Amino acid sequence: MQVTTTPAPNSSVVLEIELPPERLNQAVNDAVRRLSRRTRVSGFRPGKAPRPMLERTLGPGVVLDEAVEHLVDDAYRQALVEQSILPLTNADVEIVQAEEGKPVIFKATVQVRPDVELGDYRNFNFTPEIDVIDDAKVDQVIDELRDQHATLAAVEDRGAKDGDYAVIAFQGTRDGEPFEGGSSDRMPLIIGQERLIPGFESHLIGLEPGGETEFDITFPDDYPEESLQGMQAHFAVQVKELREKILPPLDDDFAGQLGDFDDLATVRADIQHRLERNALDRARHQFADRIIEYAIANATVELPEVLVDQEVEVMHDEFRTGLARQGITEEAYLKVVEKSEADLHADFRPNAEKRVKTLLVLSKIADEEGIEVPEAAIEAEIAQGRERYAEDRRLMGYFESERGRSFIRSTLRRSRLVEQLVDEWLAAHPDHPALPHVEEPEPIAAEAAVSEAFDASDETTSTEAESTEPATAG
Repeated sequence: MQVTTTPAPNSSVVLEIELPPERLNQAVNDAVRRLSRRTRVSGFRPGKAPRPMLERTLGPGVVLDEAVEHLVDDAYRQALVEQSILPLTNADVEIVQAEEGKPVIFKATVQVRPDVELGDYRNFNFTPEIDVIDDAKVDQVIDELRDQHATLAAVEDRGAKDGDYAVIAFQGTRDGEPFEGGSSDRMPLIIGQERLIPGFESHLIGLEPGGETEFDITFPDDYPEESLQGMQAHFAVQVKELREKILPPLDDDFAGQLGDFDDLATVRADIQHRLERNALDRARHQFADRIIEYAIANATVELPEVLVDQEVEVMHDEFRTGLARQGITEEAYLKVVEKSEADLHADFRPNAEKRVKTLLVLSKIADEEGIEVPEAAIEAEIAQGRERYAEDRRLMGYFESERGRSFIRSTLRRSRLVEQLVDEWLAAHPDHPALPHVEEPEPIAAEAAVSEAFDASDETTSTEAESTEPATAG
C-alpha cells in the first residue's frame, strides 16, 4: 500500500492511497462469501452460490461494489495508523480507480487537529497580585457572623423602618374589583428589599403593628406578569406583625458561640489567617489565568469548525443541565427570553471558540514541555469519582471507559502544565511570597461557623479545572 499525504485548507489532510490489484482480488473473494451467506440463491446452500449467480440475482457490479467498500474502509484505517493521523470527522472519500486487474486508487479528505504555532508563553511582564487583608475585611466577616447569630424581637414602641421583618395582609383592586394575585392574608417580607412592586414597601414606613394604610401604585412596564404591566391599582394594607433583628454583643461570649475560641481576638486571628490564605490561593489561580491568556494571545491556530460546533453542543448541554437544576425547561426559558435554539448557539459560539483555542494551545505547550500523566494518577481520579458519584452509574461508566480515561488524562495533563508554569516562575523569583497549591491542607482547623461566614464574605475563586480546562476532551 502506497500512501501520500497532502495538507489541505481548513485543518484537513488528503490521503491518496494506492493498493495493488491482488488486494482487490482478495476483497472480491471475501465479498462473494459475505453476499452468498446472506442471499438466497435458488439451487445453492447459504454461502455456496458463485459470483455469477449472485450477480444474476443481485445485479451486475454488486460484488465489486461490496469489495471496494470494504477494501477502502480497511485501507483507510490502516493508513491512519501508519501516518499517525487522528481524524476529527469521517473522511470524504473519492474513488479514483477501482477496476479488477488494476491498482485501486482513492483519496480520503479528513479534518485533523490543526497545527498550533506557539508564541512566547514564559517571558511575561506581569506578576501575581495578592490582596491585602486589612482590619476592614476582617470586620466584614465579623459582621456577617453576628448577622448569622442574630435574633428577631417584636417591635412595640415605634413604627416600621427599613430592615424590619414584617408580616402584612393586603387587598389589591383595579377599578374597585379584586384582581388575580393581588391579595394575601399573610405575606412575610423584609421592608426595604423591594420584593413586591417598586415603591410598595415605602408606604409601610412608620406603621406600627396593627396599623393600616391605603394607597395607589402603578405596576412597572417590565413587570413579569404581562397583564399587570403599566396597570394602576389600589391597595389596602395592614401590618400584622413587626420584628427587628437584634445582633449579639461583640464580646468574648460571642466568640465562644462560634466554637473553640477563648476570646474575640482569637476569632479575629483565625479569620485573618483564612483570608490571607485564600488571598494567596486566589492570587495563584488568577496568575495562572493570566499565563494562559498570555500564551493564547501569542499563539496562532486555525480553529476547525467541527471542534467549535462540538463545543457549542457541550455548552448547550451544560446550559440545559443548569436550567434543569432550577426546575426550568429549555422550552419555557426560550419562550421567556424570546430566543430560538439557533440564537442560543450563536450566543455560545464566541466562548466556544475561546475554549477550543485554549484546549489546543495548552495541549501543544504540554507536548513541548513533555508533560506526562502516570496511570496511577488516572486511577486515583477514577477512585475519587467512585466515591463522589457512586449513585451515577452512567457517569462512572464514562469515567471507566477508554474515552473517559482519555479525558481524565488530558485534563490532568493540562492542569499539571499550568501548575508547572506557575511553580517555575515562583522558583525563578524566590523573593515573592509562596503561592501554595489549593490541594495543600489547611494548617489550622476550621470552625464551622467561621468557615461559613468566611466563604460567604470572600470572593469565589475559580477552580483549577475552570481556570485551565475547556469542556472539550482532548
